[in-house]
Amino acid sequence: METSCHRMHESVLIKEVVDLLVVKQGGIYIDGTVGNGGHTKAIIEKGGPGTFVLGIDRDVSALQRAGKALGDYSGQVNLAHGNYADMVEIAGKKGIKSVDGVLLDLGVSSDQLEDAGRGFSFMKDGPLDMRMNASGNEETAADLVNELPGEELCKILKEFGEERMAGQIARAIVRDREKEIISTTGRLAEIVERVAGGRHGRIHPATRTFQALRIRVNNEIGSLEKGLENGLSLLAPKGRMAVISFHSLEDRIVKKFFARHAGKWESLQAGGCRWIGDKPVMNILTRRPIGPSDEERDVNSRSRSAKLRVAERNGKD
Repeated sequence: METSCHRMHESVLIKEVVDLLVVKQGGIYIDGTVGNGGHTKAIIEKGGPGTFVLGIDRDVSALQRAGKALGDYSGQVNLAHGNYADMVEIAGKKGIKSVDGVLLDLGVSSDQLEDAGRGFSFMKDGPLDMRMNASGNEETAADLVNELPGEELCKILKEFGEERMAGQIARAIVRDREKEIISTTGRLAEIVERVAGGRHGRIHPATRTFQALRIRVNNEIGSLEKGLENGLSLLAPKGRMAVISFHSLEDRIVKKFFARHAGKWESLQAGGCRWIGDKPVMNILTRRPIGPSDEERDVNSRSRSAKLRVAERNGKD
């Protein structure tokens, strides 16, 4: 989980991503969460002339930052505003039907965390918003904490935040909102801290609550599940998918998706065997997720909880 803010956002596991995607000259890639463009830049620089990246992001401000960072590669990158879950449709509009690699970095950027007006972080007081697409019509975190029944709030905190004190926190939110609407990040963090106690180690007690609300506001789990399917459908044979997650809920979804498409052979009582699993078939390249090096952890604390999983589409589907 991300608990720190940084003056400059740094993309994590860049070398590992570029190496495991086996970026090649003239290849076509999708960066479904382009952010500030760090991974996209590395892919283009590794591939060289003719290499092309379609960069997608829900956050308009992120696309603006990426546009500036990638200005020298204007002919090799196309930036699109949208949800990576819809990458088949977005790619189709650009005339792309097949790609050599798909990358998803599921973290919240430091720039988003540091912008108090976005409401992602309890480190700076601001409106309780949390929408990735700030211009969209989605419910805000304030809508959820002030309008949902306590039971539903508890479910969100348990399911998306894996918060052990979900019931107590949900009840405290319901009690406090009856006195006054909960409209700021500071007020919500204060409520959670009052229930859960002060900071334990490096994790603030409000971390899981904010994570859960952000995931629910942006339908991040639904987007991830759909995005994985869409990404796989776009991969050419031997094309690779790399996913960087930052908490166990997302990592489990990626792990299960890869395992389901990797399949397995099952012996039959009558003899012979049959293949069990979904198609197209993938070959898992990371049996265990790859984390950052000690050096990267020291330089970029955001990378601490990063987990990279990579799989390749079978060339014989």
